[in-house]
Amino acid sequence: MTMTSSRPYMIRALYEWIVDNNCTPYLLVNAHATGVEVPQEHINKDGQIILNIAPASVVDLNMLDDSVSFSARFGGVPRQLFIPCYAVLGIYARENGQGMVFEAEAEPPEPPKPPAPSGSDDSDSKRPSLRVVK
Repeated sequence: MTMTSSRPYMIRALYEWIVDNNCTPYLLVNAHATGVEVPQEHINKDGQIILNIAPASVVDLNMLDDSVSFSARFGGVPRQLFIPCYAVLGIYARENGQGMVFEAEAEPPEPPKPPAPSGSDDSDSKRPSLRVVK
C-alpha cells in the first residue's frame, strides 16, 4: 500500500512547535524545483532560498497537503510566494537550528497549481447576489 508523503504533516507540526516555543521558523527551499514561485534575486548560489515564515513576517500563510503559500515583503515590496511541499528541504528555528531536514524526493509528483491571484476575473465563479425574501 502506498502512502502519501509525510512531508506536509511534518512541516505543519514543526512550524507549530517552533512558534509555540517563541522561536522564528525558517523554511529552506529548493528554489529551482518545478512550480516554486519565490523572489529569484534572493536565491543563493546553491539554488536555495531561506524564508522567514514567522506569523509576524508573513500574511495569509497556507500550509496545505501539497504546498505552502503566503505573502511577504522583500525590500518593502509585497510578493506572493508558492512552494510545493516536495521543494521544501527543511524547516528549523533560527535561534537554535532545531528542526528537520528532508531527503530529496526521488520523483516529485505533478506540481500543484498556484492559486489564482485574488481579484482575478474567473469565469467559473459566480458573483454573490441578494434577493428579497418575504
